[in-house]
Amino acid sequence: MHCSNCGQENQEEARFCVKCGKSIGGPGGGKVCCPSCGKENLQGAFFCAFCGAAIGAPQGKVGYGASTSGDAKSKLAAGLLGVFVGGLGIHRFYLGYVGIGIAQIIVTICTCGVGHIWGFIEGILILVGSIDKDAQGKPLKE
Repeated sequence: MHCSNCGQENQEEARFCVKCGKSIGGPGGGKVCCPSCGKENLQGAFFCAFCGAAIGAPQGKVGYGASTSGDAKSKLAAGLLGVFVGGLGIHRFYLGYVGIGIAQIIVTICTCGVGHIWGFIEGILILVGSIDKDAQGKPLKE
């Protein structure tokens, strides 16, 4: 990889130029543009420092916010959380729906616990597959 500042040849995995010290890329170095706002962020950042949007992984790299089958939420865990503690919205927090989780807590408190039925029903819907995606749209794993 050549340094854009001085033209020095550097190793592919180098973060900084050996001659002038300028950041040249490599794992964790360099810049990447946010797909949402277009501003430059450090390569390897999980979220944009300016707008908070998720920044995708560089091609071929895993672990920089890329979607893999290993990061899918469990359908069984979400369903059981809904059935047993659904009134507290914990299954919704688990799936990434923070706003709905807070709403479920408020409804349960305001109805003296009757709001738990809402979470119980959602837990069953998750287990039978009617609710099958998390807040990012990723399918739930079995």
